[in-house]
Amino acid sequence: MTALAFLAVALLVVLAGQRVAFYGDALAEKRGWGRGWVGLILVAATTSLPELLTGTSAALQGLVDIAVGDVLGSTLFNLVILSLLDAVSGRVPLLGRLHPGHALAVGFGLLLLALQGAALWWGGPAWGAFSWYTPLALVLYLLATRLTFLYERRRYLREEERVERLYEHLDPVRVVRGYVAWGGLVVFSASLLPTLAERLAEETGLGAGFVGTALVGATTSLPEVVVTLSAARLGAFDLAVGNLLGSNLFNALILAWDDLLYPGAFFHQAGESHLGAVLVALAMYGVLLVGMSYQALNKLAVLSWDTLALLALYLVGLFWLYALR
Repeated sequence: MTALAFLAVALLVVLAGQRVAFYGDALAEKRGWGRGWVGLILVAATTSLPELLTGTSAALQGLVDIAVGDVLGSTLFNLVILSLLDAVSGRVPLLGRLHPGHALAVGFGLLLLALQGAALWWGGPAWGAFSWYTPLALVLYLLATRLTFLYERRRYLREEERVERLYEHLDPVRVVRGYVAWGGLVVFSASLLPTLAERLAEETGLGAGFVGTALVGATTSLPEVVVTLSAARLGAFDLAVGNLLGSNLFNALILAWDDLLYPGAFFHQAGESHLGAVLVALAMYGVLLVGMSYQALNKLAVLSWDTLALLALYLVGLFWLYALR
């Protein structure tokens, strides 16, 4: 019964996620915010709410390894979704068709991962109810939001006359209402996934850190998968990639929120195995940055070398985390 319920909820996420991608792309055009910024901030925050709900529940229950594993597992899974996106993007490699503004999100992602690694390894001093990580993560996230918005505004003004208008027939009010309604359905449906995933995990007897990273992190990332693939079908690859990278930035903020909620030294209670996930994520971001800079012209088969490397690192990381459990 648990497996059937999980599949039913997942199907609902898929159907609603397709509409979120459609209305998110329309909103970017109507408001002139740019697909990169809408994906990075607006759509990413919507699709990352399941991770927020899972982290909140885990932190309040004192399940630190589940909370940390959910965030780091979602980060890794979001990066490997780029491989899936590359596989369905046609003959041109995915990273070769992106605009350079995504390097901002990659850079801030690396900075936030470095903070997470330092907090998990060192712990550091606590300032009242939270650690030093929380205010620094908030400042970096707000800075990433602001700089990306300014960049996208400049890029949109330069390219406005060349941008194809796809949604002129839609009323702006209808676009906003559609995004809010379908986004709310995605959040509601996806919020049920972690509970079902944890119930399935209890039947397997795996370690909490591995379950949080591999199972819960992947299931809470299902909205990102759906919205990303739906955006790719619309040809909105910048929206799709912005959603994934923005979700990872938002994940760092979720970890700060978990730190605030936990009644104690949050990072001191986390298992050392989470550092392995941080190292794998740093390596995957490095590959992503190299791939975006080099811009391969051809694929090896269905994947280019960079997204193939992302997939390989993810699989190696899962094996390593399983060994460290």
